[in-house]
Amino acid sequence: MHASMEVQAMVSGAGRGGHPRRSPVERRILDAALRLFAERGFDGTSVQEIVAAAEVTKGALYHYFDSKDDLLYEIYRSLIARQLADLDRILAAGLPPRDAVREIVSGLIQSTAEHIDEAKVFAREMHRLDHEHMHAVRADRRRYHVRFRGLVEQAQKDGVFATEASADTVTIVALGMVNQLPHWYRADGPKSAEDLSDEVTAFLLSALDPR
Repeated sequence: MHASMEVQAMVSGAGRGGHPRRSPVERRILDAALRLFAERGFDGTSVQEIVAAAEVTKGALYHYFDSKDDLLYEIYRSLIARQLADLDRILAAGLPPRDAVREIVSGLIQSTAEHIDEAKVFAREMHRLDHEHMHAVRADRRRYHVRFRGLVEQAQKDGVFATEASADTVTIVALGMVNQLPHWYRADGPKSAEDLSDEVTAFLLSALDPR
C-alpha cells in the first residue's frame, strides 16, 4: 500500500486512546500478526515480517500498536470483549438460571471454537505479555468469573442449583474447561462446536440439579 493511502486510512480509521479500532489497515496488521504468530511463534516473528505480510509501513503499524506485545494483547482483547458482551447480554435478559448457564457456556464454547486460532496463539504466547497487558488480561478474566460465579451463587441460594460444589468450584470447572479448548479442539475434528457445547452444558446442568 502507498504511504498516502495508509495515511488516509489511518485518519478515517481507529487510533489509540479508546478510539474505535478495526480500520482496514489495522485489520490487515492483526490478521498478519495472527498468521505469523501461529506459524512461527511470538519470538520467531519480527515487526518487519508483520509489516511485510500486511503490506503496510512501520509507521502504519505503530499508529495502531505500540509493540508486538500490543498486537498479542489485541488478539486476546477482541476475543474477551465479545465474550464479555455476550455474558452481559445474557445476564441482562433475566433468564432462569438454568437457561442462563446453558446460554453462557454454550456461547463461550462456540465463540472460542469459532476463533480457535486466536485462542491458540494467545494460550501459547500469553506469558510473553508485559506486566501492564498481563494485568489487563487478568482483570478481564476476573470480571467474567465474578459475574458467572454470582449467577451460580444466587441460584444455589434460591435452591435452583445443588450446593455440593461451591459456586467458586463450579466456576473453575466450567470456565476452566473452556480455557483448555485451544489445547485440544480442532475445527476439523469429529465433533462440531455445537455438539460439544450441547454435551458440556447437559453435563454441567445435570451436575447442578438439586438431589
